[in-house]
Amino acid sequence: MLTPDDLTRLTGHLPVCVVGAAVVDVIADAWSLPHRGSDIELHQQSVNVGGCALNVAIALHRLGVPAVNALPIGQGIWAGIVQQKLTEYGIHSVLETASGDNGWCLALVEPDGERTFLSVSGVENQWDATLLNTLPQPANRWIYLSGYQLASQSGEVLIAWLERQPQPYQLLVDFGPRLADISDASFRRIMALHPLITVNRQEAELLWQERLGETAPFDAHALLTRWQQRFSNAIVVRLDSDGAGYSDGDTQGWVPALTTTVVDTIGAGDSHAGGMLAGLASGWALADSVALGNALASYVVSQRGGDCAPDRATLATYWQQRLTPQ
Repeated sequence: MLTPDDLTRLTGHLPVCVVGAAVVDVIADAWSLPHRGSDIELHQQSVNVGGCALNVAIALHRLGVPAVNALPIGQGIWAGIVQQKLTEYGIHSVLETASGDNGWCLALVEPDGERTFLSVSGVENQWDATLLNTLPQPANRWIYLSGYQLASQSGEVLIAWLERQPQPYQLLVDFGPRLADISDASFRRIMALHPLITVNRQEAELLWQERLGETAPFDAHALLTRWQQRFSNAIVVRLDSDGAGYSDGDTQGWVPALTTTVVDTIGAGDSHAGGMLAGLASGWALADSVALGNALASYVVSQRGGDCAPDRATLATYWQQRLTPQ
C-alpha cells in the first residue's frame, strides 16, 4: 500500500512531454445553470490560468518531476495573462506562436462542486507539423495529450505527429468531456498507438456503450476486462469517491479514494493524470501511480480552483491527516 513516505521515491527519471492547452479560466459560482433566454446572477471566484495540460504541468512541477511543457503561447490579452501566470508558477513553455491569442473559458460551479465549461478556442487548438517538430524526442519518454486537443480542428495533425514519433515512447491520453466528439476513425488510430487512457465515470459509461457496444448496465469492473479483450491497452477508470480501477493487461485492480470534503471539482481529473505521470515517470507500477493520482485529486477537490495542486510537503501532510484516526 502506497503511503505519504513514498513521495520521497519520486525521481522523474523518465522524460515527460506535456502537450496541450494553457487558457484563461474565469470561474464563477452559479446556484443553477442558465436556461435558454434566461439571465442568472453569478458570483465571480477568480480569474485563473488553466487548461488540462497546464494543470498536469503544475502538478508535475510541484511534485518536483521535470517535464517539457508544449503549451502554445500566442499574442493578445489572454496570452499576456497566461504568460504572466506561467512565470509566477515557475513553469516554462517551449512553444510560442504569432498565429493568434490563447483561448479562455467560463467555468460555472454549482453548489455541489460540479462544474460546467463554456470555452472559446485559441492557439492551443491550432497545431501544425512545423510547430510540433520543434519538440524534443528523447527515448522512453511519456507524452500527455488531452481529448480537447484531439477533438479540435487540428486533432488530425496531432494524431499524425504521434504516428511519426520515433520509438520508444509511451502515451497517456485523457479524453475528457470531448470523448464523444472524436470520430471512430480517429479513435481507432489513437488506440493503435497503445496508449494508457484515463476516463471518469461519465466517459467510462460512454466507452461501455459506444466504443464497446454493450447494452447491459454499466459495470466498471466488467469494463476493465472487456477493454483488455478488445484493445489490449491500459486503462484507468476514475469513479470519484468510489476510487479508481485500472488494468494494464498483466494486472487489474482497484485503488480506494482518499476521503475528503468536495469543494470544487475543477482540475481534479487533470491533477489525477499529473499524479499518475509523476509515478510512471519515476518507474512506479500503474497501481501505485493511480494511488498517487487519487491522493492528488483528493487534495484538489478540497480546494477552490483548478491550479491548486500541492507540493510534496503539503500533499504528505494532507495525506497523513486522512490516514490518521481522529
